[in-house]
Amino acid sequence: MAMAAGHDNRPVSMLRAFLDNSASGGLVLMAAAALALVIANSPLGPSYFGALNAYLGPLSVLHWINDALMVVFFLLVGLEIKREVLDGQLATWSRRILPGVAAAGGMVFPALIFAAFNWNDPNTLRGWAIPAATDIAFALGVLALLGSRVPTSLKVFLTALAIIDDLGAVIIIALFYTGDLSTLNLGLAAAVVAALVILNRMGVVRLLPYLLLGAALWYFVLRSGVHATIAGVVLAFTIPLQPAPAKPDDMHGSPLHRLEHGLHYWVAFLVIPIFGFANAGVSLSGLTMDALTDHLTLGVALGLLLGKVIGVFGSAALTIRLGFADVPMGATKMQILGVSLLCGIGFTMSLFIGMLAFANDPVLQDEVKIGILFGSILAGIAGWAVLRIAPREIPAPQVDVRVPRAAE
Repeated sequence: MAMAAGHDNRPVSMLRAFLDNSASGGLVLMAAAALALVIANSPLGPSYFGALNAYLGPLSVLHWINDALMVVFFLLVGLEIKREVLDGQLATWSRRILPGVAAAGGMVFPALIFAAFNWNDPNTLRGWAIPAATDIAFALGVLALLGSRVPTSLKVFLTALAIIDDLGAVIIIALFYTGDLSTLNLGLAAAVVAALVILNRMGVVRLLPYLLLGAALWYFVLRSGVHATIAGVVLAFTIPLQPAPAKPDDMHGSPLHRLEHGLHYWVAFLVIPIFGFANAGVSLSGLTMDALTDHLTLGVALGLLLGKVIGVFGSAALTIRLGFADVPMGATKMQILGVSLLCGIGFTMSLFIGMLAFANDPVLQDEVKIGILFGSILAGIAGWAVLRIAPREIPAPQVDVRVPRAAE
């Protein structure tokens, strides 16, 4: 992990270090999604869908991916949220205002657009949260392709916004996409959480006890009716940020930083691509104009394409206009517009919420996937184009204040 500048020896969070190589993770995810689409529409399609629906023990392969493997992704999300809130870009209220307001607008307006298209259909209205999430890997990947044309402050803004966006998505999943609750298993999960908190309070810095209890927490949450991936976030919040007492200045050695660093590349290059490959595959053989113009497909696509830019850019511009926050250093409003469009890339979390919302309806799942693909692709292209042509902020001219030699 990179170190902070100056005399501050605290490590920069993994999210901020990820800015330098985000394109590679995004490209792997794009490749996995494209491969899934190709295979799903080839002679291998039946084998692809058959493998995902095959059972390994109590769960199908697809459920193992979405309910177990994705816990690792949510664990990393939780670690990043905790790190940024306590010791990063979201550590102070002044830093939280602009990305926080933008993230809130970026969740509300896509949901409103989706609801407008699906208000008369209670079955599809359940998916209102699908376009509310931003895929940080894809969005930062597009920014990385633009290189120095995008100031670092905008990358930090997008990262902070996505962190808050992810937290909102986690809360939405916990509150609105749970099944029938088991009081017994919820109680057992609460007991495990209490044990994790006790470990934290006792200053235990070994990761193994936390991970073993985390496995038990996942099992009880899975059986409780709350979606199992929430266990990853709860576990992350109990991992200590402080280093071992014997090495108080070794922030690299803190349990949170060690686990975050250890998970980073596995999530970016294995977990998320596997999830994308397993969930992006949709057969287009029976695709008709009716499917493309269906209210569910349009609600998802336009929620991502229009809702995000209206919510993020509109909220950010209003916050700046009212004087509650400043324009990110070195950025222009047109560049903020471009980044707001990139927030409409909602691949990973949108797919995840879509699979939860319509878990028992493959037809609606396919329409959701089509809407996410179209909305995300259009938002990504539009955001890239705006940032490509957006004028950069012109530095103020330097005034020569040297005293003339004759006057010396």
